[in-house]
Amino acid sequence: MFPVPDPGRKKTLAAFQKTAGIRFKSLELLNLSFVHRSVSNESACKCNNERLEFLGDAVLGAAAAALLYEKLPESPEGDLAKIKSVVVSEDILSAVARVLQIDSLLLLGKGEELSGGRTKKALLADALEALIGALYLDSGFRAAFAFVGRYIGPEITLAAGRDYHRDYKSLLQELSQRLYRVYPEYRMVKRAGPEHERLFWMEVTVNGRTFGPGTGRNKKSAEQEAARLAYESFEE
Repeated sequence: MFPVPDPGRKKTLAAFQKTAGIRFKSLELLNLSFVHRSVSNESACKCNNERLEFLGDAVLGAAAAALLYEKLPESPEGDLAKIKSVVVSEDILSAVARVLQIDSLLLLGKGEELSGGRTKKALLADALEALIGALYLDSGFRAAFAFVGRYIGPEITLAAGRDYHRDYKSLLQELSQRLYRVYPEYRMVKRAGPEHERLFWMEVTVNGRTFGPGTGRNKKSAEQEAARLAYESFEE
């Protein structure tokens, strides 16, 4: 049984559909995609969006793979897989969720609300996947594919254009081994921001030369950015 939205909630959901360019036959199903499990933990309603998230993750993966296949006809399977991992990542999905203002639509339990649930990237990404799952159930794969193409398609173009799919840490390690027989050394310069929006700055040193800092939402992405700066410097 789905939670039934009240008249005010129905008006909010109608406005969201207009903004997002989608149309649901079942407002109850759309509403369910925004119900976090913390609500079912604190109320008589035991519904939440986790099953929709599970389904939406699979639909998103299939749609993203099809878009990659169409947009990048010359790219080998390995590159397609790497770009796909970027465009369906938590960082990208949570950013799209914010653009759609899904953070304001979430239904959260009091504890999750007080702990800043509306700003958590994982929670926002999960809600977007749940929305995709709900759209698939309500209107079929074609509607879900169109939605993914509209909001994830541009990220594919950006990722391919910026070489996000290249593993610069591996490339730099191979280069430094070949030229100097040493391994790159990474060092964190600083980190800042609240836990859910933390930024890291990393430098990399190769044979006495230091490059960076690279920045990222975690150490791994900051190291990749520092490695990219170093690798491109060597290429030049």
